[in-house]
Amino acid sequence: MSDIVVTKLEHRTALKLDGDELIPFLQAVVTQDISQVTSTKSVWSALLTPQGKFLHEFFVTSSPYGGLFLDCEKERAADLLRRLKLYKMRSKATLEQTNDQYTILALQGRDLSKQFEVPNEKGVSKEVLGGCIYIDPRHQAMGARAIIPTESLAVFLEKYALTEGTLENYDRARVALGIPDGSRDLEIEKSILLENGFNELGAIDWDKGCYIGQELTARTKYRALIKKRLVPVTLTGSLPAIGSDITNTGENVGVLRSLYGNQGLATLKIDALGSDQLLCDKAIVTPQLPDWIEITS
Repeated sequence: MSDIVVTKLEHRTALKLDGDELIPFLQAVVTQDISQVTSTKSVWSALLTPQGKFLHEFFVTSSPYGGLFLDCEKERAADLLRRLKLYKMRSKATLEQTNDQYTILALQGRDLSKQFEVPNEKGVSKEVLGGCIYIDPRHQAMGARAIIPTESLAVFLEKYALTEGTLENYDRARVALGIPDGSRDLEIEKSILLENGFNELGAIDWDKGCYIGQELTARTKYRALIKKRLVPVTLTGSLPAIGSDITNTGENVGVLRSLYGNQGLATLKIDALGSDQLLCDKAIVTPQLPDWIEITS
């Protein structure tokens, strides 16, 4: 067995998109520059409300059979597809669910680049067994992801002699880096991308032109309207319920968004990040800022 750990992300699925006008259609809708996507390059992107609030996040990769894959939340895939079709209008593009025809994988380990013969650079992609593997576009420490035809999954696992991991361990690594995973960590129609790392983690292209929610997203950046951030936290003591308020000397300064063991993600006011008196119910909250985050007050 290799030292590479593979985790089946059963809460994710793939949408398949194709058509002559697919790229210009997506360019007018999502946050990232989709023209960058090729057989050797993948991106992370999002769909927003017209008011610039979070709806969906997804990875966009090339399909070996033409068109694109969208790696998105499985339980919310139908909603994403419905919203995209509303914006598609008369564009020559086909959008469809793949159901369980593809399996989404996370791959982590020191020898990823050597094992799969891909440079260890964010977003670098490679076609494999009718699917693709790509270095996570958000952060290299997240390793790689893969979209593999389910009928070829056993062949893929055997070919690369991978060790199977658990979603719990994957989530712990992800949360330690402060990286959100869709509606598991964000509030639908409420969360703002710039408060949740989507800028630093590369989900937004500031030069590609208009998209849904672009005006308010740009205003938030250029007017420095960010007053709180999603950050990793460690909790000490009796663990509270997700959604519990976080206080600083009695004042409400944030909310616990998700919890994996005693580690979680919390939305905190920026001016409270340096406090050593943060409490969530009776648990002590200690923020641990990742190296990629850019905090401005």
